[in-house]
Amino acid sequence: MTSGAAVPGTAPAGAGLRAGLGLTLAALLAAGAWHLSGEAGGSRLALSLVFGALFGFVLQRSRFCFLCVWRDLLDRGDPRGVLGILAALAAGLAGYTVVFGAWLPDPSGTRLPPGAHIGPVGPVLALAGLAFGAGMAVSGSCLSAHLYRLGEGSPTAPFALAGAALGFCLGFATWNPLYLSGIAEAPVAWLPRHLGYGGSLAAGLAVLGGLALWLLRRPLPADPPRRAAPDPLHAVFVARWPTWLGGLAVGALGTLAYLRLGPLGVTAELGGRSRQAAAGLGWLPERLEGLDGFRGCATALRDGLITPNGLFVGGLVVASFAAALAAGQFRPARPGRGHVLRGLAGGILLGWGAMTGLGCSVGTLLSGIMAGAVSGWVFGIAMLVGLTVGLRLGRRSGLLA
Repeated sequence: MTSGAAVPGTAPAGAGLRAGLGLTLAALLAAGAWHLSGEAGGSRLALSLVFGALFGFVLQRSRFCFLCVWRDLLDRGDPRGVLGILAALAAGLAGYTVVFGAWLPDPSGTRLPPGAHIGPVGPVLALAGLAFGAGMAVSGSCLSAHLYRLGEGSPTAPFALAGAALGFCLGFATWNPLYLSGIAEAPVAWLPRHLGYGGSLAAGLAVLGGLALWLLRRPLPADPPRRAAPDPLHAVFVARWPTWLGGLAVGALGTLAYLRLGPLGVTAELGGRSRQAAAGLGWLPERLEGLDGFRGCATALRDGLITPNGLFVGGLVVASFAAALAAGQFRPARPGRGHVLRGLAGGILLGWGAMTGLGCSVGTLLSGIMAGAVSGWVFGIAMLVGLTVGLRLGRRSGLLA
């Protein structure tokens, strides 16, 4: 993984056309948000579209991908991508603390911040994280990265997302026994309740800072040589952003999104539609014990065509498509058998892990840790373990590169 790119001396052929198409898509997104904002009660939908588009643009420009950065650290000892994840968490943790302090001045009671992704902590959550990490290793990305890579023309992403929908259905089928045996009585641990806002922020930043210092002790691989001073437009729309910059942008977006809409999350729409389809096919249990009472990326049945999370995901994909076009990184490829099998198999693990863990690497991990939820840390650690073991076993067996 590299954080910079050389500046070409002349624009490659087709660059103008690609930039024009990218600008057209950006204009359509803006027009869609403007139209929605003029509808009765449409401001929330418009904001969801805008935040989704900004999130997709940042993810594509900085290649913000948990698997990629972890693989760079394991294979090449390059910590820069992981430092970007830590930057996102630190920025979001500070931002959430400011918002929480205004909305819920005393965190010591029984109330929790509205909508924050703070979930039950126990072995089932760890199992969900392990499965999600293994799904990343097999499919080649987490769900948010598959969404932005869908905009880049990835041949694996459509099958991974289809597999994730199947994984959600499998999660609904296994939910009741897991809930009754390991989730119903699991504690919901929120650090500000025990440490106060100041203590929780200090503890979180100390852990993130300690990890960053440990990573910075490693020698950094050299950047590729630059041929010319970067042009600002090239730096924003063509060259790859440093991951730390993408991380800070993700942290800021997470805070603003929570302030106006709710925590960042990309699986609520996929889970809700999967639940709707499973219900229509008679695949759902008669009732899903306790599921609708939990926070996180809720998998409620959808009764409308347009939803806030659906617009968030749609904006993410379209904006990443526009960004990839402008940068010359839209490279569609015909899927082969390997893309199909890896996408479906990995996607099922991703979907099951996201459903059982009440979110994915964005909802439960990023938004959870930003909110001071212990569930975010547990899911994140288990996800990295599952990812590492999955990669090593896959490579040893010759199934993964």
